[in-house]
This record gives sequence, C-alpha cells and structure tokens, in this order.
Amino acid sequence: MPEPPPTFPPFPGWVRQAISGECIDDTMFFAGAALAAIHPIARNEHPLGQLWRQRLALASAAVLVGHAGRTEDEAALRDAWYLRREDDDPGPGGRTLKAWRHLGERAAMIPDDWLLALSALFELRFDDALKDVVSVAAKLTKGEGNAVAAAAEIAAVSIRFVPESEPLALWLADMVLAHRLKWPMAVPLLAGQVRRAELRAAGKQGAPDAAWPSTCARAYARAAGAASDLYVDLTRRAERLLAAAPKLRGKDADRMVMILLMEDAQPAAAGKAASDRSTRRLFERLVALGAVRELTGRSTFRLYGL
Repeated sequence: MPEPPPTFPPFPGWVRQAISGECIDDTMFFAGAALAAIHPIARNEHPLGQLWRQRLALASAAVLVGHAGRTEDEAALRDAWYLRREDDDPGPGGRTLKAWRHLGERAAMIPDDWLLALSALFELRFDDALKDVVSVAAKLTKGEGNAVAAAAEIAAVSIRFVPESEPLALWLADMVLAHRLKWPMAVPLLAGQVRRAELRAAGKQGAPDAAWPSTCARAYARAAGAASDLYVDLTRRAERLLAAAPKLRGKDADRMVMILLMEDAQPAAAGKAASDRSTRRLFERLVALGAVRELTGRSTFRLYGL
C-alpha cells in the first residue's frame, strides 16, 4: 500500500475572496498566488496526483463537448471511456476526453512529439499553421518570466493560426504553463474557466484583444481554486480507502486499492487473480465501508471510484 497522500496548506482565503468577484485590480498577482497554492500539489508525485488530473481532465472535456454542441456530461464521457473495448473508438466526446487525459500525462510533456500527437488528438491537418503554432509553443516553454502571460500568448497565437480548434489553444496554454512552472506533468485548468467568446477575441486578426492576458489570468486563478478544492476532497476519500484496506480479503484487493487511488473509475471486471464476481463483492464491501462510491447509479455496468 502507498503512503497516505500528502496534505498541503489550504487555498488562501484572501485569494478566494478576490477571485469570486468580477473586478480584480491585479489579475496577474492573484493568478500567481492561486497557482502558488496548488504548486506543491502539481509537483508532488504521489499516485493520487494522477487521479486528480484525470478528474480535472473529465471536467474540462465535459465543458468542451458542450461548446461543440454535444450533450454528453461527465457521467456519459466516463461511460464512453471505461465501458469500451480497448481498441474501440470512444466517439467524439470520448476523443475529447482522451486529449485532456493525455494532457495530464508525463509523455505529453515532450515538445518534439507535439506536432504528430496534436494533429492526431484534435484531428487537424498537418500543415504550416499547425507547425508554426507548435514551434511558438516549444519556444515559450523555454522562456523566463510570467508563466500565465506565456500561457495567454500561446492560446492567442493558436486560435489565430488554427481558428478551427479552440481545444488546441487551451491544451497548449496549460502545457506552456506547466513547463514554465517546472511541473512534472501538466494540470488541466483553463478549459473549464474560459468563455468561447473570450478565447475567440484573443485571436482576433489585426487587433488582438488587449484584455485577454487579464482574462486568462482571472480564469487561471479560478481554476486553481477549484483544483485545490478537488485535491482536498480526493485526499479525504483516499484516506478512507487506505483505512479500509486492511479489512479486505479479496485476491486482488491490494492491486485494486492502488488502481482506485490512481484512476478516475474502475468497472467490476475480472482481475489478474480474481473473478468478476469476486471483484463485485470487493467493491460492494468498499461501498459498505464508505471507502468508494458507485459512480453511475445503475444496477448493471457499474463503475466505482473515490
């Protein structure tokens, strides 16, 4: 069993109070303070960090799917991802979720791989516009100075050069931010906090929106507050799971506890050493102990997670 997840100082109340209003005098300052509050979480490599990023990715994907005019919510996207066969196409919504889950993985941090990966993830033409955007993003990862300003810059450049892909701009913004802050993996933050009209204005040809850097900073401040709250909630849930672990007797119990700490959801399927019936009993025991939740509300095709 892993150690319990680390705890960190609470998100500053004065930052939360400031970002809850519409008007902030110094948005970059408050964005910096908010990101500094989640910096230890993003830098820590406890297994729970993977689950934290996956839940943020799921929330981001649900927002973006809505922007595309689709109706899938988080539950539907989770179903599309976890109830498919390994090689099945998860559908348009599931492909959006795939891109955001990839954002939070270590493998996504390599700029040399972005051109091919982003062309495939966002179904974009492999053309000069995409090459130019990726080149600018790679350069911005190596710069010094304001990380939020760099993220805002690449988002504006991306939406100007590749206007058909708003998700690409948001993905690259979070990635450039992570590089500038020296995080081991990116954290899905911006997509859930920026309005489409704001992002579109940022990439306006000829006269880019001068308010965009401030708008982006305010969005990052709000996103960091929400991410901090999510981590606190997951930490409590993980502690309950680890406290219940010694009471479990299933053949795959230790392995399943580890998976639940790292993965957004898990179906009650057969494991390496246990049958699907045995795994269902294990999950029912965990639910009874208050250690995990059944996430679908269904009587069949159930998914479990913290």
